[in-house]
Amino acid sequence: MNKKHLIKSTGVIGFATAVSRVLGFVRDIVIANFFGTGMAAQAFFVAFRIPNSLRDLVGEGATNAAIVPVLTGYKAKGEKKEFLRVSRVLFNISFASLSVLTLIGIIISPLIVRLIAPGFIREPSAMQLTVQLNRMIFPYLILIGLTAYTMGILNTERHFAGPAFGPCFLNLALILAGVWLCPRIGVAGLVIGVLVGGVLQLALNMAVMYKKEITIDFREGFRHPAVKKIGLLLVPRAFGSAIYQVNIFVDTMLASLSWIVGSGGVAALYYASRLIQFPLAIFGLALAQAALPKMSHEFSTNDMTRLKDTLSFSLRMTFLIMVPASVGLAVLGKPIIKMLFQRGEFTDYSTYITNSALFFYAFGLCAYGGVKLLVTCFYSMQDTMTPVKTALISVILNVALNLILMRPMKLGGLALATSISATVNFLMLYYILKKRIGCLGTKEIADSFLRVLLAGVIMGIVLKFTSANSTCIISILSSMAAGAASFLAAAYILRVKEFKKVFAWASKRR
Repeated sequence: MNKKHLIKSTGVIGFATAVSRVLGFVRDIVIANFFGTGMAAQAFFVAFRIPNSLRDLVGEGATNAAIVPVLTGYKAKGEKKEFLRVSRVLFNISFASLSVLTLIGIIISPLIVRLIAPGFIREPSAMQLTVQLNRMIFPYLILIGLTAYTMGILNTERHFAGPAFGPCFLNLALILAGVWLCPRIGVAGLVIGVLVGGVLQLALNMAVMYKKEITIDFREGFRHPAVKKIGLLLVPRAFGSAIYQVNIFVDTMLASLSWIVGSGGVAALYYASRLIQFPLAIFGLALAQAALPKMSHEFSTNDMTRLKDTLSFSLRMTFLIMVPASVGLAVLGKPIIKMLFQRGEFTDYSTYITNSALFFYAFGLCAYGGVKLLVTCFYSMQDTMTPVKTALISVILNVALNLILMRPMKLGGLALATSISATVNFLMLYYILKKRIGCLGTKEIADSFLRVLLAGVIMGIVLKFTSANSTCIISILSSMAAGAASFLAAAYILRVKEFKKVFAWASKRR
């Protein structure tokens, strides 16, 4: 897989993710219209976050850290039979462990909710509703955990389209549930949408697996020599994911303290995070997902020169996208939020608190994408411990900054703390990786970043002037178009190499 194939794979994942995210915005618009930043919305977001966090711990964490590198090794050696056998054993283990976790989660839901949203203790109705929704939604953990497993298998086969389009089904299910069920049964309709969407996602991936003759077989049991190797890789990754989830939970806990940060904090952080995740998922996470099999293959064949070249190129491409995205969200945050969400129960106050978080989240967008790539590189080298150590330091920093900034800056302080700690994490990971494998092309990366940053500043000035009186959708979209045009022109004039490579590739494809 050369750079052109990497861009192509990223494009496939990015396009699918873009469709999913657009549907996700429609979903969020529906939720915002019915529930705004009120109690029902906050209860659903907290309830949904718990199984989602466990999914990252035992599902996608395993996929990224252990399954893809190990199975890629079998494929590189041409051991198809063992590849299939390991896949079946992993399914059996995943299904059993996820089922046990789901049962435990349902039983101890009241305790979990009290720990994650202590601010709800003062509001018995909010606490009761959150516990009820959490118990209903917990089986989603089994569905999405197995979906993450199937995604890892298919990504090892370098099939990205099916898993990438899977989240579209979840969003469609939630949209339909919001429109048809919520007016009749309230917020519980969203839970039904989540469960139906989870079934559809898993069914899509399983269908693609069967087409590729990768089947499940419970008779294979739970044992295989590769399982131990995967487990050794997974344990530190799971610990690192737990650290990351602690970070999210701390933000949720503090955002639930309405007497400090204001009411509606949990929901506002969710909406702001959704906007930040849009460019990050479409390109940053898509690029990392496409790069993992490539980096794993380069490491397994001891081609360190290509590995470093892949990482350097990927970082430069990430900055090319994330810099203008962060500038755009920081400058146009308020009109974008009003355009997307402000209707029904989503009021001017909801827009204000969501924008206060979005503005400071935007400062860390480049770091979020960069961390994902660097962590992916460590995973490809089958090192899952180093990202754990840096994540622990960044979480401690984030908690400390949260406590310092939340009183004077309220929700904005929580978002700024996240951005600062992510930047520190990126710098630590980059320094460690450079010491371990040698020069990463720092001068070339820095030169590209500075050129892109200057183009981003020019874009920000254009956005500031063109958005001064943006009060309707047409004026906002016009401002976005002017900003994008100014960035592309500036990038071309400043001779940003990565921009020219993508432009040349796109022209050739056309």
